[in-house]
Amino acid sequence: MKLIDLGFDPWFEAHVDDIRREDQGIARVSAVDRNSYIIRNELREIPAELAGKFYFHVESSFELPCVGDWVTVQYHNDDTSAIIHGVFPRRTFLRRKRAGVEVDYQMIAANIDIAFIVQSCHFDFNLPRMIRYLVMAADGHVEPIVILAKTDLISRDELQQKLAAIRHAGITTRVIALSNITGSGFDEFQQVLMSGRTYCLLGSSGVGKTTLINHLIGREALDTKAVSGTGEGIHTTSRRQLIVLDKGMMFIDTPGMRELGLLGASDGVNKGFEDIIELAMLCRYADCSHTQEAGCAVLTAITNGALSQERYSSYMKLKKESEYHEMSYVDKRKKDRAFGRFIKTAKKNMKK
Repeated sequence: MKLIDLGFDPWFEAHVDDIRREDQGIARVSAVDRNSYIIRNELREIPAELAGKFYFHVESSFELPCVGDWVTVQYHNDDTSAIIHGVFPRRTFLRRKRAGVEVDYQMIAANIDIAFIVQSCHFDFNLPRMIRYLVMAADGHVEPIVILAKTDLISRDELQQKLAAIRHAGITTRVIALSNITGSGFDEFQQVLMSGRTYCLLGSSGVGKTTLINHLIGREALDTKAVSGTGEGIHTTSRRQLIVLDKGMMFIDTPGMRELGLLGASDGVNKGFEDIIELAMLCRYADCSHTQEAGCAVLTAITNGALSQERYSSYMKLKKESEYHEMSYVDKRKKDRAFGRFIKTAKKNMKK
């Protein structure tokens, strides 16, 4: 196997001279578990850890390696362990606000070609959550495809109603409806996949993400659990990991996410609501807030039925949330930098 088979194409090759020293190799991060890493090179997977100098200069968790990243490494102990010294620029990424009250980024994965947003047709179907995933993908410049799984649990009419609801919500993303039980829609799903490309599966716990990968592999290579009494799956995946299939495509399986907060995703929100952005360009005032101004094209579109109240409310909510967290994040970074300067000054004074 060569690095290009793992996705190291000319885009990354162009950054080699800026990132790598002559005594360093190149590998891809295939798993992250707190402060320990698994990397994959041309031969195999190897445990790795961060170089102290690299970790010291990191100012945000956003800068730490995540699954899918390309990194520069030095090998030790007869090439059975490695030290990570640098991270290549990310062509694409998936990130969210860290769960809880802390205002910081949590990286989900990097250098993804397509993100499959998986929702079950049964109890998990949730349009607001689907839109959040689409905004996340747009924010990181990742192409999204929606997977409606477990179609065997509902009737054909119910499936058509869900597909219609997706379009009515203004979602124009490609949708593939499939069942891991009957195999319906699986051929359409496989036609999307190409050797050398990286795919990510996003969705709540138990929607069938891991089962979908096992279906592609052709055997139960990854652990799954029996469905619950409702027909839904039970969460199994405990960490993000990159899996290389025999046919050359790569999948990043992710644990289910209960919280999907947005941080600094204004561009993603705009890309996810391009119809509203186009309307906003027709507003009388350039700084229109789309709440009460006279001559607001967005409010006019709601009045005449060209824009649904639900889609407008979703846009305003996500935009406000992203901007609010971004302001809090900027304040946090200022405080972190000030504290960092204090520590460095203290260390210098101790040496005198």
